[in-house]
Amino acid sequence: MSAEAAPATPVTALPAQRGASTTSASTGSALSGSASTGSAPALVRLAVPVLPALLGLALGLWGIRREDSLWRDEAVTWQVGQRSVAEIWDMVGQVDIVHGLYYVLMHGVFELFGTGPAVLRMPSVLAVAAAAAATAAAGRRLAGPWAGLAAGLALALIPNIQHYAQEGRAYALVTAGTAMATQLLVSASHASSRTSATARRRRLHWAGYVAIMLITALLNWFSLFALPAHAVTVLIARRRGERSLLAPWSVSAAVVLAGALPLIQASRAQSDQVSWIKPVAVSTLLGIAVLLLVALVCARVPYPGRGRAPLSPASVGLPLLAVPQCGLLLTSVVVEPVYLDRYVLYTNIGFALLLGVGIAAAVQALPFRTWALLAGVTALAFVALLPVETGLREPKSRADDVLRAADRVAAAAHTGDGVVFIPAARRDTALVTPSAFTGLDDLALAEDPAASATIKGVESSAEHIRTAMLAKSRIIVVTDTRRAAPPAPVREAEKLRVLDQHFQRTDRTDSVGRRIEVYEKTR
Repeated sequence: MSAEAAPATPVTALPAQRGASTTSASTGSALSGSASTGSAPALVRLAVPVLPALLGLALGLWGIRREDSLWRDEAVTWQVGQRSVAEIWDMVGQVDIVHGLYYVLMHGVFELFGTGPAVLRMPSVLAVAAAAAATAAAGRRLAGPWAGLAAGLALALIPNIQHYAQEGRAYALVTAGTAMATQLLVSASHASSRTSATARRRRLHWAGYVAIMLITALLNWFSLFALPAHAVTVLIARRRGERSLLAPWSVSAAVVLAGALPLIQASRAQSDQVSWIKPVAVSTLLGIAVLLLVALVCARVPYPGRGRAPLSPASVGLPLLAVPQCGLLLTSVVVEPVYLDRYVLYTNIGFALLLGVGIAAAVQALPFRTWALLAGVTALAFVALLPVETGLREPKSRADDVLRAADRVAAAAHTGDGVVFIPAARRDTALVTPSAFTGLDDLALAEDPAASATIKGVESSAEHIRTAMLAKSRIIVVTDTRRAAPPAPVREAEKLRVLDQHFQRTDRTDSVGRRIEVYEKTR
């Protein structure tokens, strides 16, 4: 991918910097974001998405087991994914319906490949690789191959993306879906501007857009904030003279919204699941502001064809970065706090598209081989981020570690001991590693999670829990290192009351967010 290999397709070349006076008019047309990329060598067209995908894959596979750790959200995926489809269906009728499709997907993965930390996280690894490829492909259409390649590599290196590339939840898949839908939107604009593009080809673009956006919405309907971002992009294109996008996009968006509406309505009945989310912190707002500032600077960078194409990196990237963020922040202020960065992880695509233009302009402005400079910048960014990247692959990078807690229980418990989980959600330790709890009596459990179609099971009344605890001389307690005080549910308060009045703690072990305590009866 040297500069000599693709003389007609540099990403950004200022006349004073790169001798643009020697570039012919036909070459300038080939460099336009809206022009056909058929003149670019096939190897370059292939390398632009493939290299970022390979980087994303390599980073995702690096330390994928995270020292055989598993945190609480992944533990839910682990245990729910191993239920039957019928059991998953029954459960999402009561709780977690927003993740229902993802649980079914993971059920299929577990059926085919078995369970384990690597299997649990592999779909997310592959999703980030796909997102990097789609981002690179969109960047190539918008600003040329070097900008596309830089955008894809940048996305793969973003720490937040790497974090969720190694997590057994749906957020990386949502990012991949949004990236592919955005790439299809860009391709649809490209096809609309070409008289040779057949109506069938344009219909295929829009059908693909609908299918991917709908699946993405069913994985997590907060991804629908990408639709108003795409609406802004389409309206900007219309203002620039591209009127063929508005009608098909509007129909496509309506179909996606109609398809996702039942999920949205059903999830409203389960809104208490996000009641734990806190108001947005000032540091979060500052972080968003910095990203927007960097993106705005990059949006001003010249690139081939700037001003001629109906779509540009700025018209695609800025709305995708800003609109979902602002939409979720506004919802958090007006309705209830729901802002979490993982809910809008896909906005990194917009940031990467603009950053790619800035990086490509910088490396092309210097009198060296572009491919060597871009490789050097990528390596330098990797080294600079290495402390963060290494930390992301350690168990302590997450709130807790369910598997380590289970090991501590196995080491501390005696056959016949009772076990109590405070709060009840910490029962995930036993659900993920039941072998560590062999011979122990769950003193609060009345109905197990699968039978009760719940995540944590159904516990007995406070009176029953008290009686069961008092019948034991030794109890193992699984809780958090930072225990909420006082626990809100009556059952949780009763567990603590019995321990305080009738038991004495004889041992305590803390391990990555979880605490294992041993209590022995005093009277």
